[in-house]
Amino acid sequence: MIKQTYEDYKYFLQDAGYFYVGSKYTLREITDCEDILFKFRKVMAESILPKFTDTDTLETVLYYLDENNFVFQVLKQMNAQVRVSMLQTKKSLFGKEKENYVTKYIGIRELVSMSEDDKKNKAMVIQELKGSKLALLTV
Repeated sequence: MIKQTYEDYKYFLQDAGYFYVGSKYTLREITDCEDILFKFRKVMAESILPKFTDTDTLETVLYYLDENNFVFQVLKQMNAQVRVSMLQTKKSLFGKEKENYVTKYIGIRELVSMSEDDKKNKAMVIQELKGSKLALLTV
């Protein structure tokens, strides 16, 4: 029997100004992965990992984040944005309502301002964390 692991949304990409981390990484995997920026791994190990368990994913950390949490302050300092997919209702020209999934980036403040019920009603799925490399240096 072949053991298969779930690798979708486990990636790290970077360009000149931003880095992108897939949301299915566990916090321990982020701190252990050599491909991820050292400064980001250090921030995760020192600021975020002590508040959660090793097996928590980045998705669960972001989904249940609130304004009183120190992790929110760290992500706000990094100018973090989150790519999410959620249901959006649109009206057609004839008055019919149609629901579609929309993928977009939202700021960390907007994510935190949403209640858990609102996230569930919109069927929100967190896909990735986007952060500024320049802002990461200030953390």
